[in-house]
Amino acid sequence: MSIITLAIIAIFITGYACIALESVIKVNKAGIALLMMVATWTLLMVSPGQYFPSATDVPTSVNTAIERFLGSTSTTLFFLMGAMTIVEVVDQNGGFNFVQRALHTTDKRRLMWSIALMTFFLSAILDNLTTSIVMVMVLRKLVADTHDRMILAGLVVIAANSGGAFSPIGDVTTIMLWNQGLITSGGVIQWLFLPSLVSMVVPAMLLQFSLHGKGGGTIVPPQESSEDELTGIQRKFIFFLGVGGLIFVPIFRSLTGLPPFMGILLVLGLLWVTTEMFYAHLRRQPAGGMRKRVSKLIANIDMSTILFFLGILMAVSCLEQVGVLTSLGVWLERVSAGNHYVITGLIGVISSIVDNVPLVAGCMGMYPLTPTGDMAVDGIFWQLLAYCAGVGGSLLIIGSAAGVVVMGLERISFGWYLRHITWTALLGYLAGMLCYWIERVLMF
Repeated sequence: MSIITLAIIAIFITGYACIALESVIKVNKAGIALLMMVATWTLLMVSPGQYFPSATDVPTSVNTAIERFLGSTSTTLFFLMGAMTIVEVVDQNGGFNFVQRALHTTDKRRLMWSIALMTFFLSAILDNLTTSIVMVMVLRKLVADTHDRMILAGLVVIAANSGGAFSPIGDVTTIMLWNQGLITSGGVIQWLFLPSLVSMVVPAMLLQFSLHGKGGGTIVPPQESSEDELTGIQRKFIFFLGVGGLIFVPIFRSLTGLPPFMGILLVLGLLWVTTEMFYAHLRRQPAGGMRKRVSKLIANIDMSTILFFLGILMAVSCLEQVGVLTSLGVWLERVSAGNHYVITGLIGVISSIVDNVPLVAGCMGMYPLTPTGDMAVDGIFWQLLAYCAGVGGSLLIIGSAAGVVVMGLERISFGWYLRHITWTALLGYLAGMLCYWIERVLMF
């Protein structure tokens, strides 16, 4: 391994440590992630020839690689911005009012189980990122206590990642494996539903003891509609258009073959036009002017979270370009002695540190599909990879898109999540793997 590669790894580890200690050093994680991105790619340019040995024009090849990685990263960023804007529009226009009423309870633990189960099943239909945004917005309406809301937000991260793992459209990694024909929709649901449910239920059972007394689900009485406000029917229409549109995104992708962010932008455009028409035909214009319209609500989107995504994903892309992730896969194969439970289990833990997408992509390139055995379609290896790469992201708050967005929305620090949530997520992760092993033993 060259000195440049070691320096890139050192920069990544140092930046990652600073992100983990954000609450201590008092420096925003987005700024650190951006510095990581620029520093790693700048170091690569010190001696780019070793990473592009067959290129005739090395600088152009490096720029092309950056643009390629930026293209794949931007699809995630546009999806995130679109989803956050849609949920913000639905929330600000009262679309979540009747959901708020449905979940209303004064029992904190009952509220916790309602939130957990709704997140788990919703993330299988949507994706874990969008589901997390929706559920955090609902939590803000229901829970006033900051500590309780942070506990519930941590459980939302776990439930969203667990729910996405058993669905072929619930997580980016399962979509990748499904599209490549390594898993089938029926097979992954049949084998991973119960392990995924266990990986959510175990942390929920443990975290419920962190919630004490009554007072959960405090609800603000809804205001009566006036001439300068939307009616109840209009609010419900906005809710069903927004959330129903999010559910339609996977269908749009399967029908058109276009990337998911195109579906998100379609829904945002429809929601934008609809709300504009509603406000244009009010008998009296709102006192706040344009404040509830999309053009103003876009300003509420947390750009620091978007920039953090950009920095961390592009820094990981640099690790992929210099071959670190491939070397990591080879090392995993060696230390695990070919045991697929150990390999995928370690991949799940590592996916809580680096992005699970390049890890899964690397595994797809390293391990060939076989006609029979553990590497066959719906084989143990591929199903475990789907489970571990998805659920393993819950071990750290920056280990998944769901965790990162909740971290930004609720201002949860890396250290707080590590102390209060990680150990429960780890127990759930291991319990789910044990459940999968029992399923395989009983069936065969």
